[in-house]
Amino acid sequence: MTDRDFEVLKGRERGNWIRLRTIILLRWGAVAGQFAALTVAREIYGLNLEYGWCLLVVGMSVIGNLVATFIFPESKRLSEVENLLMVLFDLLQLCLLLYLTGGLHNPFSILIVGPVTVSAMALSGRSTLFIGTVAIVGVTLLTELHLPLRTAQGFILQIADVFVFGQWLAIVIAVIFLGIYSRWIATELHSMSDALQATQLALAREQKLTDLGGVVAAAAHELGTPLATIKLASAELAEELSDRPDLADDARLIREQADRCRDILRSMGRAGKDDLHLRQAPLTAVIEEAAEPHQGRGRAIHYEFDNPEDTGAVPQILRRPELIHGLRNLIQNAVDFATANVWVEARWSGTEISVRIMDDGRGYAPQVIGRIGDPFVRRRRASGSGHARPGYEGMGLGLFIAKTLLERTGAELSFANGPDRDSASGSGQERSGAIVEVVWPRRKIDARDGDTPAPVGRNRPFLP
Repeated sequence: MTDRDFEVLKGRERGNWIRLRTIILLRWGAVAGQFAALTVAREIYGLNLEYGWCLLVVGMSVIGNLVATFIFPESKRLSEVENLLMVLFDLLQLCLLLYLTGGLHNPFSILIVGPVTVSAMALSGRSTLFIGTVAIVGVTLLTELHLPLRTAQGFILQIADVFVFGQWLAIVIAVIFLGIYSRWIATELHSMSDALQATQLALAREQKLTDLGGVVAAAAHELGTPLATIKLASAELAEELSDRPDLADDARLIREQADRCRDILRSMGRAGKDDLHLRQAPLTAVIEEAAEPHQGRGRAIHYEFDNPEDTGAVPQILRRPELIHGLRNLIQNAVDFATANVWVEARWSGTEISVRIMDDGRGYAPQVIGRIGDPFVRRRRASGSGHARPGYEGMGLGLFIAKTLLERTGAELSFANGPDRDSASGSGQERSGAIVEVVWPRRKIDARDGDTPAPVGRNRPFLP
């Protein structure tokens, strides 16, 4: 699985996720707050405002909500442009209401930041830039263009010019800072969401392949008896029809085709449908299975298996799809960037199992090595002779998927570079490229004595 298999959704597409009902409910909340503020200003503080015009401006939001509620279904999802217009309407409505109630002398002027934050979280960068620009222009105009706040006695309520400037500067900074901050956080969340979704798809695909193998194995087991019967019957027919060569040849042909069907089923299935041993396998077999798709891709894959503590035979581990797919992605990354060789080392002891994957490529770029395992890291140290894989856009998502899947099995991953290739001796056999080490507590994946041992039952013969 490569990074090209999953595309990150752009802001324009993410805008389509927002339901009209969500915007309507948020606007009803804003309308209720505006009505409450106007009521308190009149009944408690006795401010002399243009209440008729203020209620007309608030009523515009009410009319807009009612029209949207009765014309469009609740499940309607707004497009990027429709969302932009909705946010722009709310921003302009708020600016107009502030114009009628003192401009920046009104403490509620800070609410101008709200539409910008919503835009940064939900819309594209271009839409956010447009909304932020409109907000800054609006708040700048409100410093001079506004109706004054008056008490019932006719006194004008206003703050000093230096505080008006401070209020303007604070709002402008808040618009810029919160817009960038919200956009940054939203991008991180969306990237992580996309990467996790890709991980789930990768695991689901691997599980389907595993299930398909089980179905094929079950078919091989069930078809074994009828194929053996066909073979036996055709052999007897060939003997009885010895005096009729044409029919004898047909009987022998049936026998040959039965043998061919048997061979095909053997190549597609590895055991019977109730073979519980398929749920576990030796560590070495699992590693070789993970590397199998990348054999013959122009890079030599070398295996080294070591038992430094002499703890006995190769451990039987759980043959889990996420473990196989995670190792496969790591090996694919090594093969993609290796010059000629990839080494896969496995070590085990009584308490720990580790797998180390190395190549003789250029390794990871120093500026990104600390971020490896994050989704969509797209840079790796360039090769002097050109890219090892033309058209390859990055290794971030693939390594993220591998890291996430392997961590689900209880592993810890570490990434590093080997010795500097320029200072390495030898002719291309130095392990000077990237190094990935995967370490499990043995109890996490041991199929015999681990935390979740695999059940073992009586094996049925593959074919009678």
